[in-house]
Amino acid sequence: MAYDDRDGWIWMDGRLVPWREAGVHVLSHALHYASAVFEGERAYGGRIFKSREHSERLLASGQAIDMPIPWTVDQIEAAKQEALRANGLSDAYVRAVAWRGSGEDMGVSARRNPVRLAIAVWEWGSYYGDAKFRGARLDISKWKRPSPETAPSHAKAAGLYMICTMSKHAAEAKGCSDALMLDYRGYVAEATGANVFFVKDGRVHTPTPDCFLDGITRRTVIGLLKARQVEVVERHIEPAEMEGFEQCWLTGTAAEVTPVAEIGPYSFEVGALTRAIAEDYDKLVNGRG
Repeated sequence: MAYDDRDGWIWMDGRLVPWREAGVHVLSHALHYASAVFEGERAYGGRIFKSREHSERLLASGQAIDMPIPWTVDQIEAAKQEALRANGLSDAYVRAVAWRGSGEDMGVSARRNPVRLAIAVWEWGSYYGDAKFRGARLDISKWKRPSPETAPSHAKAAGLYMICTMSKHAAEAKGCSDALMLDYRGYVAEATGANVFFVKDGRVHTPTPDCFLDGITRRTVIGLLKARQVEVVERHIEPAEMEGFEQCWLTGTAAEVTPVAEIGPYSFEVGALTRAIAEDYDKLVNGRG
């Protein structure tokens, strides 16, 4: 079912709009210059996991790209709940997006154009399908995450995902679920929409998020590992080191905790720690942890 042709309601700029009528003008600044930020969230049993942290990050991302969002955290929180109720959903994916709309400016500068906000919710299963159980296969992308001197890498900004889309398309053409991206220095960075963790000799290694998003799920999983007394090492990881890692998984709101079976020529087992952390995360988000 196409995403623009569904029954339901989308919250836009303070009111609920019928799903099929939730449009924007073709001369919206965001369409031409990527002046947009967004959040991906999941609701479990009517409770959006880490909801307030996501709302706070949305506002911080707007500030990072010089696009102050004219809603408060409390207003965004209320809007998300209103969207869930209007669509009768308790288990759902939640997408909040803010963007510069159409206005007096139609060039690189857009200070006179209004900043708009929308929240859509829908049912969405596993992001990687059955890879959630057997392990995902990843390609290694030719595109690299940019230096923080060239882009606001700490923001969840739409423009930063262009190379992610290109990388994922190339991976899918090879029969893979996703792509692993290196950073501008050649270190392991992340997948196109998820952070990555590796296991070796009982220790967990994960890249330092100094040029890509430090995910909310990433931080949650680090907390779960530490609660299990598992040592977590955040550091720069050379690609060749993947040959010696035993297990691997991805984390993200959409991905949740997804095991990885292959990255390029490197193979990993879907091991006990991977399954244990996936179970811990599932219990936590569903209020059982």
